[in-house]
Amino acid sequence: MSTAYTSGPEVGATGPALPLAASASRRIVSLDFIRGLAVMGILAANIVAFGQPMPAYMFPDAFTVPHSEAEDWMWVGQFILIDGKMRGLFSLLFGAGMYLFLEKAWARGQGVWLQVQRLFWLGVIGLLHYFFIWRGDILFLYACAGLAGLLFVALSRRKQLVLGVLGYLGGCLLYGGFVGFLPAVADTEVGQNPAYSEMARELEEEKQADLADGELETRLISSGSYGAWVSHNISDHAGDLPFYLFLFWFETLPLMLIGMAAYRYGLFDGGVDPGRQRKWGWALLVVGTALTVPVALWAKNGGLTYYGTLAAMAGFSMLPRGLIIFGLVALLALWGQTVSGGLAERVSAAGRAAFTNYLGTSILMLLVFHGWGLGLFGALGRSELYLVMLFTWVLMLLWSKPWLDRFRFGPLEWVWRCLTYRKLFPLRR
Repeated sequence: MSTAYTSGPEVGATGPALPLAASASRRIVSLDFIRGLAVMGILAANIVAFGQPMPAYMFPDAFTVPHSEAEDWMWVGQFILIDGKMRGLFSLLFGAGMYLFLEKAWARGQGVWLQVQRLFWLGVIGLLHYFFIWRGDILFLYACAGLAGLLFVALSRRKQLVLGVLGYLGGCLLYGGFVGFLPAVADTEVGQNPAYSEMARELEEEKQADLADGELETRLISSGSYGAWVSHNISDHAGDLPFYLFLFWFETLPLMLIGMAAYRYGLFDGGVDPGRQRKWGWALLVVGTALTVPVALWAKNGGLTYYGTLAAMAGFSMLPRGLIIFGLVALLALWGQTVSGGLAERVSAAGRAAFTNYLGTSILMLLVFHGWGLGLFGALGRSELYLVMLFTWVLMLLWSKPWLDRFRFGPLEWVWRCLTYRKLFPLRR
């Protein structure tokens, strides 16, 4: 691993070590490539919640149109290949990007407060996204987890890696214990036992309340009453933010720490032996997938119930999902260092403009699904929603590279940069 990428504060150091100036101006192309694939994959995970009530993201019976047997198997395929993996890749890359940003700041004699400003504005944009565009926002979570992650940047890369792995394993135990028993109470005769009957009743009430909220959301969006929909988000869902932070905190922060360590070990720029990286990547990917398949089939054979799908997504799949995420990032980092061609360049460009593509997708989905736009909310099944996803992927690949050939940053990347540094930067090349 080159000295340009090993510098940074270590525990016991008298001050932050500055990276070599050359590293501050260098882009790591594999990060852009992986980020491009991740932002496209995020849409594959989220498309159902864009075009159907939020509970339909995990629970097929919440669809407002019939969900066929073939689409049940699509749920299985998405669960195995997509759900949680793209978010995990993004979280890991966000941690790597945080440390890369800090290296550049240290090279200019600046400190972590610049990163604090950057994360503050990310949180503000995330809240605007959550309340006014789409409630599936993850930017606010990243801002909060990133601020917490700053407490660990002074640690050695090994300590960051160990804490990240231990934190992730702790999250597996926490989430598994939190939701793992719910299907037994809600979906089996266990709930009829007097000792659990009250819990079963409360779980059913929570389920019905969530589905009722989805029905209200469908009416508000389909009617084209944007103001009423925003008011609903603020009055009924502002209190959900702490729960969302809890729901993903013990996944997101550990993955960010692992991303910092992976970057510092040279995973993304050839600092790790390629043969070893490839071997471990494939091993983790295969083992993680092999462990995920039984969880998906268990949920499918159980009828894809509300609490069965919740337990599968939030509890039972977290450990194998982590193995898949680590395997994917290892393999994609290798591929991203050598991949070439027009399509690869467009994917990398989509990654360089990932912030714009992520938020831009949400804005586009407003136009496609809300009643004041095309009004397709609740009208499309899973199969048709995947076609919308493919169309949006094409748009991402078509616009990102021509834009970046002419401009230095993606539109929202430029806005975020200007807010962070409190100055206007030239946009045109």
